[in-house]
Amino acid sequence: MSKISFTIWMADTQNRVEVALAHNLPAADSIPGRLHEAMRYATLGGGKRVRPLLVFAAGELSGAPPATLGTVACAVEMIHAYSLVHDDLPCMDNDVLRRGRPTCHIEFDEATALLVGDSLQTLAFECLAGTKLADPAQQLEMIALLAHASGSRGMAGGQALDLAAVGAPLSQPELELMHALKTGALIRAAVLLGALAGQPLATEERNHLDRFAKRAGLLFQVIDDILDCTASTATLGKTAGKDEAAAKPTYVSLLGLETARHYAEELRHEALAALSIFGERATRLTQLADFICHRQF
Repeated sequence: MSKISFTIWMADTQNRVEVALAHNLPAADSIPGRLHEAMRYATLGGGKRVRPLLVFAAGELSGAPPATLGTVACAVEMIHAYSLVHDDLPCMDNDVLRRGRPTCHIEFDEATALLVGDSLQTLAFECLAGTKLADPAQQLEMIALLAHASGSRGMAGGQALDLAAVGAPLSQPELELMHALKTGALIRAAVLLGALAGQPLATEERNHLDRFAKRAGLLFQVIDDILDCTASTATLGKTAGKDEAAAKPTYVSLLGLETARHYAEELRHEALAALSIFGERATRLTQLADFICHRQF
């Protein structure tokens, strides 16, 4: 598998995830049709699918079956898609563009967008619990892990800290805590869930994988802040510069652009160092860390 180029592997995996999502989402013509149409609109046909890619890459470490990884990747991506729909709402970031298209509440309406997020969140756990994916204890751990990463001690909690931080100066440790929850928790969950879908890892291996996941999550956010500052709306497919305009603290506003870039490289090296224990088994995770660090959108 690792002999296939990263570009081809990434495209194949993204396509596999797209097909799995289309299969697991309710049909647009099933009742209630407008809600199901909006769920598909918010989830399909866009995005880098970084979290599903991490699921599949981590699954290579533990020999997880591709079909199982597809289901796990769908669950993680549904949580991510729900978070984007809610994040774009007027009561949150009030954005009108996502993945180069009108946001869900603009294309449909606010009430539908709210229900889309609610429905995608619950569908994620239906996917994770609805079929046998692993040993029962292992599968229960997977469900608990995704729930924890999504809730008040994970992604939702990070969003709450983000909203509270508007216009307020944050130290680097405070900023990192916020993003470890808001962005990093679901990225960490994607990595650990992919590994849990296969054969159990030794304690030391799991600790190294967890360290990689945490550093990769922070790396993703630092690069996101850099791109938000330097790229155009057309390139990003979302509103560029919105965090700066909203007086939200970012790594660029805290550290400066060049120092933020150096910090991203530092995080990348730390993430790769954590993978050294795995050798070639971590080829895809290594490539993904490089992709996250050097992406242009």
